[in-house]
Amino acid sequence: MIGFYGDIVFETSNSRILTFSELQRSTASRWAKHEVIGKKPTSEFIGPDLDTVSFTVNLNGQYGVHPRDEMNRWLIKARSGTAETFVIGNKRIGVDKWVVKSVSQMWGVILNKGEVVTGKVDIELEEYVERL
Repeated sequence: MIGFYGDIVFETSNSRILTFSELQRSTASRWAKHEVIGKKPTSEFIGPDLDTVSFTVNLNGQYGVHPRDEMNRWLIKARSGTAETFVIGNKRIGVDKWVVKSVSQMWGVILNKGEVVTGKVDIELEEYVERL
C-alpha cells in the first residue's frame, strides 16, 4: 500500500495499480496590513492559513481499475464535503483531516458504450480544522 485518502487506497500489486503523481503541498500565512498616515503600513501576523495538497491520479483499465468508477468516487467525495485522513506510507499528511476542494477529470480513451479505458483526475485537497 502506498497510502490512502478515506476509503480510496493507493496501491500497486500484481492485479491492481492505483497511484498518484505530482503531489504538491502548499502552505501560507495570514497577515493584516495597518495603514499609518504619512508612513508605510505595518504588518501583523494573524496566523497560519489552511494548507492545500494537489495531485494527479492516473487511471488505466489495463491495470485492474475502472477509470470511470474511480473518477466518480472523487466526485462523490467533493460533493459530500466529508473531511477524511490522508496518509502516505504510514504517516499522516498534516495534523488535521482534509476535504476535497476540487476535482478535474480527463477522459482519455473511450470505447464502445462509453467504457473509459484511460483517464486522469486532478485533485485538490484543503486542510479541515475541526477544533477552534
